[in-house]
Amino acid sequence: MKKIFRFIYKGFLAFFIFSILWVLIYKWIDVPGTPLMGIRHFQSENEASIKHQWVPLKDISKNLQLAIICSEDQRFITHNGFDTEAIQKAISEHKAGKRLRGASTISQQTAKNVFLWPKRSWIRKGLESYFTFLIETFWSKERILEIYLNSIEMGDEIFGAEAAAKFWFNKSSKDLNAHEATAIAAILPNPRKYLADPPSMYVQKRKEWILQQMRNYGSLSFSK
Repeated sequence: MKKIFRFIYKGFLAFFIFSILWVLIYKWIDVPGTPLMGIRHFQSENEASIKHQWVPLKDISKNLQLAIICSEDQRFITHNGFDTEAIQKAISEHKAGKRLRGASTISQQTAKNVFLWPKRSWIRKGLESYFTFLIETFWSKERILEIYLNSIEMGDEIFGAEAAAKFWFNKSSKDLNAHEATAIAAILPNPRKYLADPPSMYVQKRKEWILQQMRNYGSLSFSK
């Protein structure tokens, strides 16, 4: 029995050390790929199907940065990785009979996208919380947003802001205007189903809502 406990202890210790080193490496080194990119690659018959090009945050339009924050996680700058207000609201709405909606923050989505698999489970949710804590501890908010914007799927087999800007609007991500940025942000609930251009009625309504949220939010500052 002692050998079993010793083996389990060593396993947890090894995972703990490895996970911290993994997170620290990505503090300075750009993420080359994610598990979902690998899944999409193997699902496709085209070997060069995945569109992805890393760009630093400074080369991503402030319009897109703000559109993503306003559509996905408006308290991103101020929370510690978990939006307790959004979680409590989601629970209250579910108790009132409404459909349970997600309350994942940009930090949580980044942790999931970069380090974990997409299929939902309690184990993955626990690991997602653990990696969220790590990235909030070791990375800046700017780094979290930079990795998020370079890693998320923004169209069918299209990953990251630069690839999305080129695919949808034939321009670099740094040149996206507010309407183009909100179009990309609007499809994120299901980027394999919705089109940023031309937008459906649903996407157009989300664009208008995101634009209003951007006006209410004001200028983006990471010193909040």
